[in-house]
Amino acid sequence: MSDGSSLSSPSPAPLPLVGLFGFGAFGRLIAAHLAAHCRIRVHDPVLQSGPVMPGVTATTLEDAAGCPIVILAIPVTRMQAVARAIGPHLPPHALVADVGSVKILPADILCRELPAHVRIIATHPLFGPQSARNGIAGHRIVLCPLRGIRLGPIAAFLRRTLGLDVIVTTPDAHDRDAAMAQGLTHLLAHILSEMGPMPERISTSSFDLIRAAAAMVQNDAPEVSHAIAHLNPHARTVRRQFCAIAGRIAESDDAHGVSPFPEHSFG
Repeated sequence: MSDGSSLSSPSPAPLPLVGLFGFGAFGRLIAAHLAAHCRIRVHDPVLQSGPVMPGVTATTLEDAAGCPIVILAIPVTRMQAVARAIGPHLPPHALVADVGSVKILPADILCRELPAHVRIIATHPLFGPQSARNGIAGHRIVLCPLRGIRLGPIAAFLRRTLGLDVIVTTPDAHDRDAAMAQGLTHLLAHILSEMGPMPERISTSSFDLIRAAAAMVQNDAPEVSHAIAHLNPHARTVRRQFCAIAGRIAESDDAHGVSPFPEHSFG
């Protein structure tokens, strides 16, 4: 006879609900790493309603926006339209986060467009499908608390559960650093691609690292590259400074260059 212990055992609490907007390369990366910790309702116009992957179900805009946590994995250029669309459906005290590569513009849009009862945090995972192909543990993520945020629980989950290195800063400080860290990487990748095939056999370890860094961003979505180059208000200044210094150094090298083979030595 059963002792009835199975009847008295409490059932496990359901996993929290997360609404995910956007199921491009980064949206799929988010889903893959969060599905074990929450139930994900994803909305993307290209998806048909129903299961997408274990723990992830495609649904309507209203249903995804009704979750207590909402993540916007969408281009910055669509941020305002999506914020306006989801605003009426967000529950009281919902937490809304974006994952864009720039922070000043999304922060302004979300604080302006979302209702006052919504909590807002701007984030930037400093990795992507290429750099995190072997996992996200050890990678960095930037958090910019904007409205009604208690960082403790959020940072603890990111650190302890996902193994991420958490950096807390402001949108402006983020964009100043990202203008160099990301802006110059994308600029160099663009320049190298324009220069044509890179040497394979005759190379150096330092050049291999430059080529590897460029390869990590060459396949980024056009929307990501556009945001990094044009939607970060500090990017143009850094880009112009870099080009000016490079031009000055090149001119100096040309002016002071001396041929190692003087003409008279071949007489």
